[in-house]
Amino acid sequence: MKKMRFLLEVLVPALLTGIIASMAEGRTHYYDFVLKETNFTKLCKTKSMMTVNDSFPGPVIRIHRGDLVYINVHNQDDFGVTIHWHGVKQTRNPWSDGPDHITQCKIQPGTNFTYKVIFGEDQEGTLWWHAHSDWTRASVHGAIVILPTEGTTYPFPKPDGEQLLVLGSWFSGDLNKEYEEFFSNQTFESLLDDNAFTINGEPGDLVPCGGETTHRLLVDYGGTYLLRIVNAVVNVELFFAISEHNLTIVGTDGTYTKPKVTSYIMIAPGQTMDVLITTNQSLSHYYMAARRFTTFTANATFNNMTATAILQYRGNYNPPDEPSFPTNLPLFHDWESGLGFLPLLRSLATPEHPVNVPLNITTRMFITASINLVNYTLEGTEVSHLGASLNNITFMDPTSSILLAYYRHTSGVYTTDFPDYPPSYYNFTGDIHVHPLSVVATKVKVFNYNESVEIVFQGTNLQGQASDHPMHLHGYTFYVVGMGTGVFNNETDPKSYNLVDPSERNTITVPKNGWVALRFLANNPGVWLWHCHIDRHLTWGMDTTFIVKNGETPETSILPPPAYMPSCAAQSPIRLEDFRDSVELVDKINVN
Repeated sequence: MKKMRFLLEVLVPALLTGIIASMAEGRTHYYDFVLKETNFTKLCKTKSMMTVNDSFPGPVIRIHRGDLVYINVHNQDDFGVTIHWHGVKQTRNPWSDGPDHITQCKIQPGTNFTYKVIFGEDQEGTLWWHAHSDWTRASVHGAIVILPTEGTTYPFPKPDGEQLLVLGSWFSGDLNKEYEEFFSNQTFESLLDDNAFTINGEPGDLVPCGGETTHRLLVDYGGTYLLRIVNAVVNVELFFAISEHNLTIVGTDGTYTKPKVTSYIMIAPGQTMDVLITTNQSLSHYYMAARRFTTFTANATFNNMTATAILQYRGNYNPPDEPSFPTNLPLFHDWESGLGFLPLLRSLATPEHPVNVPLNITTRMFITASINLVNYTLEGTEVSHLGASLNNITFMDPTSSILLAYYRHTSGVYTTDFPDYPPSYYNFTGDIHVHPLSVVATKVKVFNYNESVEIVFQGTNLQGQASDHPMHLHGYTFYVVGMGTGVFNNETDPKSYNLVDPSERNTITVPKNGWVALRFLANNPGVWLWHCHIDRHLTWGMDTTFIVKNGETPETSILPPPAYMPSCAAQSPIRLEDFRDSVELVDKINVN
């Protein structure tokens, strides 16, 4: 009896404690990513492009909340590359965040690098991964699925099935060559546009040579299905809808939201959305369709192709000659549907999924996002070049890693004077086409650990080039406490802030000629990139870097670097380089 009592009172609780601790710590997963050239045929043409494991989109990382992941990336291609784990908080571990020359340098051909991917304790839902060097992410990307902790479930009825829908870009030519040509002859009118959009790698039925490989989702009548939607498109926001089926949004960017029923979604590059659909229509075939949302002027030229996939009911029936098309899919220039969709979502704000909006703000920033011009002299000649900017700073990549320079206290790589406010105030959204030009620099913003931060991003109409800017913060999520059109009013607009259940995001659109207000707690030490997720704007310099200092304990400090990091011997291409001149001449540039 004493032995039995000992087992019941001591050993069993100890075993249970160990099991619970193991569940809390999660499991460890290992993946191998092999980068190499792979041939694909789309739009009647075969091309070779960089992929991971010969797939487009790339492999899915599927884990449970609290799990740890190691990914060994083997570069068997001809170009250097880095990988970013978009939306993953990488707690205290910026070494594996991935942006080129911010936290690491490229994995060179013939080498490999292992990423340690640390998810936030509260992260659950859909995220994604993608290349973060040049425009390689057009073909190097894939989804991340974070399931609830084992033994728990979703904050909504468990669906009968789920499907990943990765929305992507298709460029028919050699993107590396097109990229260089674009930046040697760029104007405000040049776009380097996608030739088509794709759903799970396929452009669908409405393009030349389309149809045979169109993606199909097979469903049963009366079911509920969870669609995990990723916008991996390079430069474009998209509308998405399913013919005759409503969408119920239940999550965004790896967080849950209050259910929101809608007939369509607008999703920006970098964003993810989890939506539920109920298959309660007549047995048939229905198009799922994705179409560009553009804030360009009505006479601008762009790719107007619509990507399609098919929602196909199982059962005995005569299939239609063609699937029905979603008549509720907004048109390209439907600004009301595009911009009106942005403020719809709210966090769950439940005990299981709480909201912790910072209330006592210690740092406030007001950042203008602009498309502007940069002047420089090249061998005595005055040259103007396109340059996107934040607070009139056009960011230039350094020649080494900012993270490594910060960690080793190396000077001369960056300066810590990124401004909290723009250099001057004017009617930011007015018809202004001339203004003081951007300054090219590698300026960063430094935060103390645990600062409560509010940032208002303000869109501008400099050079008459107002547009949307989906801004993404690495290493963090933030609360979207306010949004509006026109110029932000710091006296009246904060009165309408939602501090109760604002949506929690890692990527949010600054609306054309409008503003968005964000709050977050700077409690993840490291070096973290802020940038527009339209790659054209990022390449022009619409980014900056935040450095969050260590706290006072080892548990609130950056983890030590891994034993090996890719070498920075290969210089990063300077974004404002004029490709018509040799690379060596760039060193002679004197920025005004």
